Amino acid sequence: MSFVTDPIAIRGEEEAARMLEQKGFRVKEHNWRLGHLEIDLIAESKTEVVFAEVKARSTMFGAIRPEEYVDEAKRHRMTVAGNAYMKMKKSDKSLRFDIIGLLIDPDSMEVTYRNHMENAFVPHQKTIHTGSYSGTWKWTRRTKTIRSKR
Repeated sequence: MSFVTDPIAIRGEEEAARMLEQKGFRVKEHNWRLGHLEIDLIAESKTEVVFAEVKARSTMFGAIRPEEYVDEAKRHRMTVAGNAYMKMKKSDKSLRFDIIGLLIDPDSMEVTYRNHMENAFVPHQKTIHTGSYSGTWKWTRRTKTIRSKR
C-alpha cells in the first residue's frame, strides 16, 4: 500500500524500482512502514537485501542534487528500519543501503537525471538498543505492539 500521492514521487519510485529490477533485484516492498519508520523500496536478490531511499525532484535547488537531501538522521532511521525488517523476516542475507536520486520533468514526467548510489552508506555497528541484538526487541505501531519471537 502506497501512502505517496505526489505524482513526481510516484514516478520516481516507479523508475527506481525499474532500475533495481534491471540490476537483477526483485522489489518486495514499496513504502514499507513500521511505526514512524519507513523505507521507500525493499528489493532482494538470492543473496542480498537492498533498502533504497528514493529522492525525486522536479528541479535542483542551486547545485544540490536530489540524493544529497538524505541526511544523517534519515540514514539512521533507514538503518533502524532495515534492522527491524531483517529481524521480522528472519533473513540472514547480506544487506545494503542505497540512495536513488532522480530529476523528473513535471510536464512530460520524463526522467532527466538518474543517480543510483549503491551501498551509499555503511551504518554504525550499534544502531538499535542493545536488547535488540539478543533477539528481544519491541516496536510499537499505533496501539499494536510487535515483538520478536525467541
